[in-house]
Amino acid sequence: MKKVVDSTRVGFRDGLIELAEKREDIVFVSTDSLKVVKGEPFLEKWPDKVIELGISEQNGVGVCSGLASSGLIPYICTYAGFLTMRACEQMRTFVAYPKLKVRFVGANGGLHGGNREGVSHQFIEDIGLLRTIPGFSILCPADGEQVRKAIVASVDIAGPVYIRIGSGKEEKVFGSDQPFPLGKIRVMQDNGNKVALFAHGFVLNRVLKAAEILAEKGIGAKVVEVATVKPLDREGIKDILAQTGCAVTIEDHTIIGGLGSAIAEVIAEESPAVLARLGLQDTYGESGFPEELLDAYGMSVENIVACAESVIRKKEKQRQ
Repeated sequence: MKKVVDSTRVGFRDGLIELAEKREDIVFVSTDSLKVVKGEPFLEKWPDKVIELGISEQNGVGVCSGLASSGLIPYICTYAGFLTMRACEQMRTFVAYPKLKVRFVGANGGLHGGNREGVSHQFIEDIGLLRTIPGFSILCPADGEQVRKAIVASVDIAGPVYIRIGSGKEEKVFGSDQPFPLGKIRVMQDNGNKVALFAHGFVLNRVLKAAEILAEKGIGAKVVEVATVKPLDREGIKDILAQTGCAVTIEDHTIIGGLGSAIAEVIAEESPAVLARLGLQDTYGESGFPEELLDAYGMSVENIVACAESVIRKKEKQRQ
């Protein structure tokens, strides 16, 4: 079956166009990244709302700080690691500390850029880095249409926001009528209370397929999207964990500091449950096509099914 592709990069551009049509305070700050997101239509329509700085991410964040201090809302988009690593200090000190409304859009989140650019442009640490910075909101929409809606929804959030997007080669996950669940988890499939499968972003389709296989085996799983990683919907997650007593997290990110760590914190502090984390296991990615890489790094449909069965066995053993 041919995959339906819905570019998250174009979703960012289209969301920004939608905002700029309604508001005078929107600015696109580019660090040689306008073409990365196919932003030419934005530039043609609002040349005075585009600030092109060349390859200078630290300077770009500083410029965004000044713009936000003047009452504008800058959206800066480039490769995720060039923001969250190269310009991390500026994001922390000049934006997050003074609680400024800058929107950071990180492309190539996860392994999805691996077939074109390899490890230097695969960013598997971005969420973990920003979770540690006070005041940051972190959004991880799943496909292009969800990115567009997340961009629009992000405009009035207090303080800085990070929005993770991909390589532009993502599968469609949601219908066009689905809203972006800002600040809340979303149960995408509910086949029972045996296990919860928590995920976000570009792995969701394979998680849904794994849940279908589990259902065929008589194992009822809940597929739960956590599109807002920070601030986390702790109450919603606690409710799911109370029903299932065990969970698997699946993320195109290192398991250290990302979604798996966030769910583990809820379990440790508020809702005891058995947990397994699927993601990159303290390792780097390598070049290859996205779906093949996810399989190779332990996030295949079969891996998800086996991991779900394993945590259920552990849960049942503990209850004996």
